[in-house]
Amino acid sequence: MSRYALTTVESTVWNQFHLTKEAAFEVDLPASAFISNFTITSGGKVYVAQVKERAAARKFYDAAKKHGKIAGLVATKSRETEKFRVVVSMPPAIHMSFSISYEELLTRRLGRYELALGLRPGQPVQNLSVDITIAEQSGISFMKVLPLRTSRLLMPPSTQVQQNPYCAHIHYSPTLEQQRNLSPKGLNADFVIQYDVELKDLMGDIQVLDGYFVHYFAPRALPVVSKDVIFVIDISGSMIGNKIKQTKAAMSTILDELREGDYFNLITFSDKVHTWKKGRTVQATKQNIQEAKEFVRKISAEGCRCLIYSHHSLSPRRVPMIIFLTDGEATIGVTAQDAILHNAQSALGSVSLFGLAFGDDADFPLLKRLALENRGIARMVFEDADAALQLKGFYDEVASPLLSDIQLSYLEDQAYDVTRVLFPNYFQGSELVVTGKIKSGVQEMQVSLTANDSKQKLKVESKARLAKSKGNETATFLDCKGSLGGIYSFVQRLWAYFTIKELLLAKINSTDSLAQQLLAEKATNLSLKYNFVTPVTSLVVVKPDTDKYPTSISSIPTSPTKGKSETFGANDVLRLLEDPEKGIYIPVPCQNPVLHQTEYVKLALNKIRGAIRDVTLMIDSVVVKGEGLHSLPTTQQGSVTYLDLKIVLDGHQSCWIDFGKGMLFLVVFHRYSHPSYYQMEHLGFYIADGEGLSSLTQGLLGMLHFLIFLVSHDFTES
Repeated sequence: MSRYALTTVESTVWNQFHLTKEAAFEVDLPASAFISNFTITSGGKVYVAQVKERAAARKFYDAAKKHGKIAGLVATKSRETEKFRVVVSMPPAIHMSFSISYEELLTRRLGRYELALGLRPGQPVQNLSVDITIAEQSGISFMKVLPLRTSRLLMPPSTQVQQNPYCAHIHYSPTLEQQRNLSPKGLNADFVIQYDVELKDLMGDIQVLDGYFVHYFAPRALPVVSKDVIFVIDISGSMIGNKIKQTKAAMSTILDELREGDYFNLITFSDKVHTWKKGRTVQATKQNIQEAKEFVRKISAEGCRCLIYSHHSLSPRRVPMIIFLTDGEATIGVTAQDAILHNAQSALGSVSLFGLAFGDDADFPLLKRLALENRGIARMVFEDADAALQLKGFYDEVASPLLSDIQLSYLEDQAYDVTRVLFPNYFQGSELVVTGKIKSGVQEMQVSLTANDSKQKLKVESKARLAKSKGNETATFLDCKGSLGGIYSFVQRLWAYFTIKELLLAKINSTDSLAQQLLAEKATNLSLKYNFVTPVTSLVVVKPDTDKYPTSISSIPTSPTKGKSETFGANDVLRLLEDPEKGIYIPVPCQNPVLHQTEYVKLALNKIRGAIRDVTLMIDSVVVKGEGLHSLPTTQQGSVTYLDLKIVLDGHQSCWIDFGKGMLFLVVFHRYSHPSYYQMEHLGFYIADGEGLSSLTQGLLGMLHFLIFLVSHDFTES
């Protein structure tokens, strides 16, 4: 429904042996999907999985399996982000059914959404069927079923399609003979559908359900902005053979598709760096393209590998980008990840970096962090026969920028807990998505857009009338015949889906262990609430009589209990203040002051909305993360201003954090030149002005803010 897809995979197996066996299934999933349900049906009883923190789920499963109980575990494989492994221990001679559901937002690429379902049962299957229902409130502009991937057929046999302007239903059920005709081992292919939606408003499509909104922004018919693009290609020894051959074939095609208004350059690197045109990009004229193709033709793999940083003169009227292809990790020069990231950020500035990791040996986590910190994305290129097509396909996605430096803004008295609103680029055929919560009583939403196009800075404001409804009412109105069960609260789940992904990306992007811990904790809590299997959680299902083998899970108290005191351990993280309406979260770690002196004096302040992501305060520095990274020494005067947030250091002992609108905090740095054994450097946190905090404010300090204290003295005769 509305690009948010819920997919359920069901299968039945039989253990024909006289021993308990472990049956393993690998379910192909999109890399962006979260599993949300796993059930086992055995002996007429249904066992529903629970989402647990990852390590706790593994202990629970292992304990149950050790006692010969029926158990199943769903967790991500450590290196393969596109597969989930389902492990089921089965007693002898029983039939067992399992059902897995996963959820994802379909990404718009090259003007279409694509849903691909992996059909790989490993043998011809008696009852194999696929049913897909699409419901789009803004209308379906086109829809087609592609040939089975690896098949040359015009459409998979026995496929039936029913469609109206807002809904489509596809049914595919191949017979055993049709499966064997494709392969003696049955289907080994992807069932793929592609479609697009009607979208005529420049500001896009806003949908509201159950107090949550989603804004799909995908303007059409805008002029293409010229680009400055630098292709950086790894030609180290590991690229020899097919990799370098496929890269050269793809580059030759890509060069032919550069527009005349584009400027470009080529850099190859191994243990040496070769630049086609020194220190500058050149216009994509026919002569320059021909010379560049000759440069590419002469490329050969050689030597070791080092990461390079190059300075070019780029025009402010063109979109600057680097497309970086590598199949390994740095082996000479600067090899430490933090140093590589720092060097890259210093060299690139506002240039968008798009990283392509070629093959399993590529350091994809590092490439992902490089891209995240430099306004880009990273993608895996698999070592298959179609690798050249993968390279060309990725270039096509970013070849036509329409807008740059985009910001979508929503009024604070209408929307809150909004996901990412700043985007470096919008490319032709893509889509930007923002989701959040709507305040009660809002009848229309005001949306503001600021961005740069091919000629000028744009500023557009629009008001969208909100038609609130329940998900099932929407499906009925759209006259959808197929099943849409379980997806009616899709906007709320889409908000959780985006928020978890942003927290996990922020964790990848952070070099601070405390910040990583806090981000992982928030992602875990949301994953548990919405029953999502993410990199920080797993699903585990065990028969009820295994409850005597539980794994104990402790939680941090969130508020004091009347009449009781609370004790906090050395590894606990406390909420000092949290205002969900204003998007402010201030956690404090409890560390052993003897063992962790440096950790003990950290305080993190997170503002999820707006330009600021987080502020980390320490005795010696204040680190501010937004679009960039700023580090201010606490012994000097300094300030940073981001939209509605201002941070001022007096150079001695105080830091003022001003969110405006009655939200002002003071942090005092307590230092000791000659401390006694009971004195320790620490941070003092004070609410200087809390008038702007909402009534939802929580935390050890936050929950006291709205209380009224009365102090009285009892006088008694001595």
